[in-house]
Amino acid sequence: MLKARYIKHTLQFKQASGTSRGVLKTKDSWFLILWDTDNPNTQGIGECSIIEGLSPDNLEEYENKLQFVCENINQREQLLLELSKFPSIQFGLETALLDIEVRGGKTLFRSHFVRSKYPIKINGLIWMGNKDFMLEQIKTKIENGFSCLKLKIGAIDFQEELNILKSIRTEYSHDVLELRVDANGAFSPQSALEKLNILSEFDLHSIEQPIKQGQLKKMAKLCELSPLAIALDEELIGVTTLAEKQWLLEKIQPHYIILKPSLIGGIKGSNEWIEAAGELSIPWWITSALESNIGLNAISQYTATFNNPLPQGLGTGQLYTNNIDCPLALDGDQLTYNQEIKWDLSLFEKQ
Repeated sequence: MLKARYIKHTLQFKQASGTSRGVLKTKDSWFLILWDTDNPNTQGIGECSIIEGLSPDNLEEYENKLQFVCENINQREQLLLELSKFPSIQFGLETALLDIEVRGGKTLFRSHFVRSKYPIKINGLIWMGNKDFMLEQIKTKIENGFSCLKLKIGAIDFQEELNILKSIRTEYSHDVLELRVDANGAFSPQSALEKLNILSEFDLHSIEQPIKQGQLKKMAKLCELSPLAIALDEELIGVTTLAEKQWLLEKIQPHYIILKPSLIGGIKGSNEWIEAAGELSIPWWITSALESNIGLNAISQYTATFNNPLPQGLGTGQLYTNNIDCPLALDGDQLTYNQEIKWDLSLFEKQ
């Protein structure tokens, strides 16, 4: 028989990280810890990670829902169905169950990645800030071997952001450096197309979520008219059934979609988006949503099973001062799994 408990852990950013929704200094995660009464020393651990202002989970009821999961852990299939409005808990439960199946070994998906033979190429994440701060991040990432960067835009003056892009392209052509930008819905529908036309002059790969989600007709029109490829991100949040996912993609016809399992229903939800996108030949990539290394490990191993050639958004493992030590490591822009590095799971010892 399974038993379960949860603990809360507040992750501390090494430096304040700017987004269009504000500056992040800390981020909360909750961890579901499962064990079998016949083998209480073996634990399965899954991360339930939320981002305030973005995650659809009801934060007022969050710990009550976690307690409900713990009390009903042996009704796992029914629980997963009932958690549609708590996608981060869906993901935490799915991955904790996968972990206990492998006796807490954290090898949730078998692939060449976990055998240390096949790294995952990732993009480097550039946080919002003033021009000098952003240029310093860019310089550091390029020196560290990144050939694809993702810049958060939409929080500072648009002309200043254009100046940053111009300075990058003056030094690095698109053949040398791929640039993605993420607006997090910061543009107004009235100004978005004009801004996309201007941004397209800098040979960008794509822009994520130029306008806020829920404006389907306006987003569909942007995807039709934009000279710059548009990737849906926040637009996928809260769409829970396969039929709804198929309908939304047919309606908007985006150039890409971006999958964040903690925000879109975990592994099952991500699989459905991949199926729906495949029917329309829409490419996709996977991005972590500021999880600790517990969640990032699960997402990375899941991602590796697809052999997706696009750079993935999995470079968040070094953001925190109090992360969980694990075999994930960066070698330039390659995320690797170093089996010689052991997990430090002391945080999850019985409290």
